[in-house]
Amino acid sequence: MKTVIIQFMKNGHNCGELKTLAKIPQISVYSYGNNYMLYHQNVCIKDVLLAKGALEKARESMQEDIDMLILDEINNAVDYGLLQENEVLELFRDKPAHLEIIATGRNASDAIIAAADLVTEMRDLKHPYQRGIKARKGIEY
Repeated sequence: MKTVIIQFMKNGHNCGELKTLAKIPQISVYSYGNNYMLYHQNVCIKDVLLAKGALEKARESMQEDIDMLILDEINNAVDYGLLQENEVLELFRDKPAHLEIIATGRNASDAIIAAADLVTEMRDLKHPYQRGIKARKGIEY
């Protein structure tokens, strides 16, 4: 499928999946994020503007001849206050009938869940990071 991936809250650097995706010609990836880990406490106006830019790129991409639009971490962007829930719901309402949209990220709102056709929740029950083990090459990246 011809796919566009819009990464919210990610700058596209040192991201293992991008190296693999770059080898697949029918997938395009666009990253919108700062060079630091974002937390609720350190959100600034630049983060909001980057998220708005990502949302605009998603709108533009919906007008292209694509089959799938992946909105990577868009639920987190709403949870962090970078986007408003109604902006995402409007994007969902405006999508062409043939287009499959995948919205990822934690803490999806009830309204976004209700608007979705499919909702999956993944959560780690146990992870080496919880024991102080940093990300390992070949495993986490």
